[in-house]
Amino acid sequence: MIIRRSLVARGVKTPPLVFQSALSYATTVQRYQDSFNKLNRLNHKDWLAPNEILKIITPLKDPDTLISVLDRISQRKDYKPNQALFTLIIDKLAKANKFDAVDDVLKRIKMEKGCRLSDDFFYGVIKNYGNVGGRVDRAIETLFDMPSFNCWPTVKTFNFVLNLLVSAKKFGSIHDVYMGAAKLGIKIDACCLNILIKGLCESGNLDAALYVLDEFPKQGCRPTVRTFSTIIHWLCEKGKLDEAFELFEKMEREGIEPDAITFNILISGLRKQGKVEQSIKLLDQMKLKGCHPNTGSYQEVLYGLLDAKRFVDAKQFMDHMLKEGLRPSFLAYKLLIHGLSGENLMRDVDLVLKQMVQQGFVPKMGMWKRMLRRTFSKSSSYNCDIIETIDYITKKF
Repeated sequence: MIIRRSLVARGVKTPPLVFQSALSYATTVQRYQDSFNKLNRLNHKDWLAPNEILKIITPLKDPDTLISVLDRISQRKDYKPNQALFTLIIDKLAKANKFDAVDDVLKRIKMEKGCRLSDDFFYGVIKNYGNVGGRVDRAIETLFDMPSFNCWPTVKTFNFVLNLLVSAKKFGSIHDVYMGAAKLGIKIDACCLNILIKGLCESGNLDAALYVLDEFPKQGCRPTVRTFSTIIHWLCEKGKLDEAFELFEKMEREGIEPDAITFNILISGLRKQGKVEQSIKLLDQMKLKGCHPNTGSYQEVLYGLLDAKRFVDAKQFMDHMLKEGLRPSFLAYKLLIHGLSGENLMRDVDLVLKQMVQQGFVPKMGMWKRMLRRTFSKSSSYNCDIIETIDYITKKF
């Protein structure tokens, strides 16, 4: 603003872009000047409090400058190594993808005297290694190296590493980390066992997952609905429906109430095996147990009816969904219209099409083409010409 006023006072007209460039340049120069002034304070013998050191480091972005500044700070008489300082530096190095430098800083911390670090610090370091740098092995090494810093991990940090391994699909390492819990003084909790079950299921080892489920009471833990739902999901994925329902019954015997997710998993499993009637009965059973079905519950049954080519039943079921205030998907409408068209039920097609538009969906060209082709049979040369015209229009547009 000062620059612009000065130019205006001299009678100089400044185009907006020129002014913005000048302002941006001036702001950048000022920022570098402020940064230089802060760094210059390190050369003075005045005592600097830890929070003042943080203010000097905060604006720095260049990794090499960070390390250089850390060297200068460590040579001062008022240097006090602390968690806030190293957290800030490591976060900045990780953001710049300088993980070799992070390794060096951790080695440096080990040699520092009187620097107390908490589990939160190492949680952040491990998170940077795993989520930012993709260095899962270093995350594991850091977890087991924590005691050498006179800091013991909490179950939160331990479980984070387990979850990291599952996400990275490093299933071979999960068992090793889990077995190292006692060495780290970790008391296994339900969350830890749930993560372990998730990893075993994703690796296809369902027998081991069921074994871990039996370990819950031995570890003084109680399985949750999530525990059972995870294993039930993978049993259904493998087509083991009988075992899935046996586990469902065991879950209920143990007083754990199934939720909508559990029911939806089983309904989906029945649908994939073409057991539509059983999926409808399970939906009714769901309501009787006081578990309110959601859109996903109805959608799976609807897809089952469409898969079985029971298009009239599907239409009636869709009407029921709408009465319940639930919205069928675009794909369900598309499949239903195609199915009804294939059976020449054009009145039903018309009703479903209007319903589809009312729900905010726009029919695509392929759907119109299919409906029009069904409307005009090939019994006359006139209708054949219409069909040829339809084909021409749909290819053009």
